[in-house]
Amino acid sequence: MTLTQVWGVLLIFTLCPLLGAFPLIDWITFALTQKKLARQGTGNISVSAAFYHGGRLAGILAVLSEAGKGIAAVLLARLFFPPHSEWEIVALIALVMGRYWGGKGAGTTNVTWGIVAHDLWVAIFAFVIGGIGFTIFRERRQGRNSMLVILPVVVALLHSQEGARIGATIALCALMYWIYRRIPDDLDLPPEEGRSNTRAMFRFFRADKALIPLNKPLKADRVGQKAANLSQLLRWGYPVPQGWVLLPGDDPEPLLVSLQPSVEQPLVVRSSAIGEDSERASAAGQYESILHVTSREELEEAIARCLASYDRLGAIQYRLDRGVGESAMAVVVQQQVRGVFSGVAFSRDPVTRHGEAVAIEALPGEATRVVSGQVTPERYRVFVPSGAISATTPLSELQTPPQWVIEGETGDVPPNLLRQVAAVARQLEYRYGQVPQDLEWSYDGQQLWILQCRPISTLLPIWTRKIAAEVIPGAICPLTWSINRPLTCGVWGEIFTIVLGDRARDLDFEETATLHYSHAYFNASLLGEIFQRMGLPPESLDFLTRGSRMSKPSWRSTLQNVPGLLRLARRPLVVGREFRRDYRHVFAPLLDRLEAHPAARISPDSVEPLLSKAQLIDRIDEILKSLKLATYYNILSPLSLAIFKAIFKVDDGELDYRYMPEVAVLRSLRKVADAARYLLPNSVESSLAEDRRNAAILFAKLAEMTEGDRIFASFDQLVDRYGYLSEVGTDISIPTWKEDPHPLRELFAEFVWNPPPESSSPQKSEGKANIVQKFVRLKGKVTEVYSQLLAQLRWSFVALEQLGLQKGTFDRPGDIFFLTFEEVRRWVSATDGNWNENLSASIEHRRSQLEGDRQLENIPSVTYGKPPAIANLGMSSLQAQSVLQGIGASAGLVEGTVKVLRNLQGIAGIDRATILVVPYTDSGWAPLLAKAGGLVAEVGGCLSHGAIVAREYGIPAVMDIEGATRCFRDGQRVRVDGERGIVEIL
Repeated sequence: MTLTQVWGVLLIFTLCPLLGAFPLIDWITFALTQKKLARQGTGNISVSAAFYHGGRLAGILAVLSEAGKGIAAVLLARLFFPPHSEWEIVALIALVMGRYWGGKGAGTTNVTWGIVAHDLWVAIFAFVIGGIGFTIFRERRQGRNSMLVILPVVVALLHSQEGARIGATIALCALMYWIYRRIPDDLDLPPEEGRSNTRAMFRFFRADKALIPLNKPLKADRVGQKAANLSQLLRWGYPVPQGWVLLPGDDPEPLLVSLQPSVEQPLVVRSSAIGEDSERASAAGQYESILHVTSREELEEAIARCLASYDRLGAIQYRLDRGVGESAMAVVVQQQVRGVFSGVAFSRDPVTRHGEAVAIEALPGEATRVVSGQVTPERYRVFVPSGAISATTPLSELQTPPQWVIEGETGDVPPNLLRQVAAVARQLEYRYGQVPQDLEWSYDGQQLWILQCRPISTLLPIWTRKIAAEVIPGAICPLTWSINRPLTCGVWGEIFTIVLGDRARDLDFEETATLHYSHAYFNASLLGEIFQRMGLPPESLDFLTRGSRMSKPSWRSTLQNVPGLLRLARRPLVVGREFRRDYRHVFAPLLDRLEAHPAARISPDSVEPLLSKAQLIDRIDEILKSLKLATYYNILSPLSLAIFKAIFKVDDGELDYRYMPEVAVLRSLRKVADAARYLLPNSVESSLAEDRRNAAILFAKLAEMTEGDRIFASFDQLVDRYGYLSEVGTDISIPTWKEDPHPLRELFAEFVWNPPPESSSPQKSEGKANIVQKFVRLKGKVTEVYSQLLAQLRWSFVALEQLGLQKGTFDRPGDIFFLTFEEVRRWVSATDGNWNENLSASIEHRRSQLEGDRQLENIPSVTYGKPPAIANLGMSSLQAQSVLQGIGASAGLVEGTVKVLRNLQGIAGIDRATILVVPYTDSGWAPLLAKAGGLVAEVGGCLSHGAIVAREYGIPAVMDIEGATRCFRDGQRVRVDGERGIVEIL
């Protein structure tokens, strides 16, 4: 390359972008019409915008100006390089880049005339082929995209030896395609709102046929959500009456000429406004639908009436109230179904707002009788068991569903039809990302037809306990929630932001979780939105946190998030190294300092604070600062373990979980119990036969023995080592074993008299398993640090509470946990007693509410929209089922007798013939689980504490059986299949 050509390259990459950004079109339009294009319509500064907003003269001048730019760019390159070289295409690329980033345009006219100047024969061949296709098929977007393919193909055919020229042309077309996907199209604007002297041209170049069938792919931003949904249903294979769409602003004449309504074949005309039938606003009843259209004259009048209903005062006010902007309305014309039975179905009951019932309202005749509100329909509730229907269930199976239970009045509608409607409604919910759907349907005696499908806007967001119940199980005190919520939501928000970057700005991660009935729920709607933006399926969090199955994500959406996903993928690779660094510099020094300078002397009988209120608040702030970092690792370490287990396909049997605190305490407790059992002579064992499980008697007997002190010392060492554990490790309102070792003493006695089976001996990990084993160790260490920090946090609050008890601020132990952390701060910093006046009443009210919520037996695992009233919680009772499906967490098959435990009270009588049924499992449950023959839990997955302990001792375990503590009762005989995740009532 010569020096002259080097200067040419510099000028091309300097002048061409500036030339592209030069706003000639905007100046021309403003000079003729006093309009700034950036403030009109789409905001594009383009040739089509000039025609639309400025008229014919402005459009012609815009074409000339942009054509001149394209030709000028080519001639600039020709000054320094041979004619027809690839540099002329590069100049066009630079021009288009400036046109997009500086001038808000796609550069179509620039490229068109630039190609003409570059190579006339290439232009002729490309435009002739593309023009013929456009004229015949009249599909604007397909025609535009096909030109981007035709152009490099023609260049390759005419100049097959010029690789650089072909490559530059491909790059130019790829850039144009990228820009087309990112800017709005002025041709989508309604022609009738443009300048009168350009409307005919706009209608031609819009290339929209007035006769658009519903079975064609349609976009909601052009035809409205109703038409787009019907189109999607047809392409999925659901029976939808044949129909056509009239786009906003299109001439209805071709539609009127093509259709021939009659008395025998009537039509129905329905609205499909932009923003209608969306998750934000259903617009039910706001726009007019016209039935029984039997002539062309009636069809023309019906279309006009439907369009006019968009501007009714009630419809305008409805859109204002719900923040739906003014847009346009398409019209759907369909063949009318002569219904024998018709109605509406809600895939989730909008009254109870939870449970597995599909609510159906139906009547003989047409669907309009039900939705009109003028006739009282028959009401039914069909219970579709969880897992009975999926998004992939064949439609043929939906026509003959099982004999599901139906509640409701005895009416005229056949039960099998109701079950078929329920099956379709539930499947459509799964099809639309598990968003509850409102279905309008009609049955003509032979075929069930879907007339409409839209999200139930009042049943959003969706709140789920499936994951939250494992993170923070049980009823939660205000103090625990005020600390855990910002920690957990904040860290998840940071992780999601790693992938999403700027696209996370409009997401409120504080809304990730909330409390209903004092129980934690995650916002499944928000999480689904986040995962959709990340290019991942909605059930990704289930997979990462609980080991359940995950569908394959869309490759297209995943590709859009490759940079962010790569940033996230790097975290599991370095999380071990980062944790070891932070353990040395942050966690270990802090824990040593906290241990050396405790907040209080704590024993089972007393609490003696050692610090002032101000010092304790400073201590709590220091713990919380490190706890946020520990929360990050506590989330990322199990995610990393789940990811690498899946990548390397390593079974749990190949891994050694002895590093987990819940397993380590079992081993330690067993050793102490074995030593105690060895000391007890057979005569003593016989004398204690009646009181074998009485820990007090056992400890009294050990105290009488000379070697008993050694056992006590070992037991005390165990309490010191694992005293940070509790029944619910993440709930700081629950006493730790250090404060209340009674549960551990009882379990110790159980281990003495009824030793658990030998745990599976750890095996040396090799190959891929060795890689995954490192993440098991990491998870164990992270869990230990996280739990120790939470224990230190609790002990600091307990010391602070004791100071309040001494001053009369609190009435009894535990009161502080019914304040939020912000309220605790206000109490500590208060200089007068005014703030404390109503404190006791507020604490008692919250305590009473919490106790009431703890007594609720029907806490729903999923709620929709506003949480249902407590009175409605019993309206969705579990069906009697003999076989229940959950998540297999520990392989094996066992039969036994059920014992339902909701807490660690009443643990006597558990042996290898016992099948424990529990609401959740935590580290503190580990010693108890080791004695049972099988485990069934309401929540959890393969990485749950209970699952890890079950695998350690070879106990079959099934997790995620919703409502298990209500479904089973003490004494039942059941069979647990831990491999298939099935529990069968015998």
